[in-house]
Amino acid sequence: MAIKGVVKFFNQDKGFGFITPEGGAKDVFVHISALQAAGIQTLRDGQEVTFDTEADRMGKGPKAVNIRAA
Repeated sequence: MAIKGVVKFFNQDKGFGFITPEGGAKDVFVHISALQAAGIQTLRDGQEVTFDTEADRMGKGPKAVNIRAA
């Protein structure tokens, strides 16, 4: 089930950022590769999105995947 959230920030130069999920859950990491996979160029601070999460291979918590504009 997709999660709704708001982009906290996204640094295009560094290729990562964070999304704050609805309901005040912990911010979720988003990598530029997830945007590329979704056909999205970039994210704007404050932009509403929906996304799924999956475990990060580095063990640092969940990361956003299947990102879509809300």
